[in-house]
Amino acid sequence: MTAPLAFAHIGDLHLTGAEAENAHDFRAIVAQLGEVDGLDFVFVPGDNADNGAPEQYALVRAGLDRLSLPVHVITGDHDMEGGSLDAFYAGLNVPRLPYAVDVRGVRCLFLDMCGPGGGGPDFRLGPDQVAWLADELERADRDCILFMHSYPADLKGEGEAARVADLVHRGPVRLVEMGHTHYNELANDGRTVYAATRSTGQIEEGPVGYAIAVLDRGVVSWRFKELAQPWPFVLITSPADRRLAFDAGHAVGERFTLRTLVLGPAERVEFRIDEGPWQAMAREDGARCHAAEVTWPAGAQVITVRAAGRESEDADAIEPATDPNGLPTSRGIGSDADALGAWPGRGLLGTQLGPNRNGRQW
Repeated sequence: MTAPLAFAHIGDLHLTGAEAENAHDFRAIVAQLGEVDGLDFVFVPGDNADNGAPEQYALVRAGLDRLSLPVHVITGDHDMEGGSLDAFYAGLNVPRLPYAVDVRGVRCLFLDMCGPGGGGPDFRLGPDQVAWLADELERADRDCILFMHSYPADLKGEGEAARVADLVHRGPVRLVEMGHTHYNELANDGRTVYAATRSTGQIEEGPVGYAIAVLDRGVVSWRFKELAQPWPFVLITSPADRRLAFDAGHAVGERFTLRTLVLGPAERVEFRIDEGPWQAMAREDGARCHAAEVTWPAGAQVITVRAAGRESEDADAIEPATDPNGLPTSRGIGSDADALGAWPGRGLLGTQLGPNRNGRQW
């Protein structure tokens, strides 16, 4: 069985100096990710150097060099503070945006929302990049994930916001991964899940950490891991939670396969339905997931998976979608109008404390 695509998302770094708190947190996150197997890459969503300065990019590069996983880094508005992206590319030695890579049968598309603009949150793709994106999505014969600094609705170029939102909504994009907000947020427009991971620097709500995101045969799962939380870490990857379901096929029937990503050492992985008995899950041959065949009783609501290590335990729970006609629909394509609000079990506080909404204007 094909293993799901799984990656870590480290939120906007906003690095300034080596002794700043966010620099220490960044190094700790990198060290923690080096302790586990089971991830395909690490994503960093822009606003890497708080002032776009070469010495700040040197700090970013030093941290990324310690990762054994592939890393994909894109641009944010703070990376343009010097008036261009020259320092970004010179300091990080990353591929020129936009570009695409295939990972586990998924097309991953990485965009530059900042270079075509005039600096600050003047988010634009420019006509060449919009054309590139349109071509990629129209030719795609597989699921896609789009990586960009903010929501398509934030694009300022003439007609870009509507055009990109339409391309995403009509096409095979299952997940859009973003930074910028400084808070965790999930939105579901009935076709695509949008996920923003809170920043590592300039934090306004909750403790520091990073997100783990998975695309498992068209099902999106996402959960924030606090840095202080020990291993193991559990994320149910299939079936879809009702809040993240967007396809009639995501609704469960009487029987389905439960799959769970477990990062870190676990001596026991098991599940239960509602308050029923715990049942064992087995590791799939040659895959990174644990799985079990589940018979879903009429009226059941929640399925929980827990993994126990020698000294700690973690659990994740979902409410499977059961009604194919009751899935989320869009209130505003390509924006946070479709935000799910608070979901503490996934690290969503719902307070939107950040530059987009209710926080400080950094």
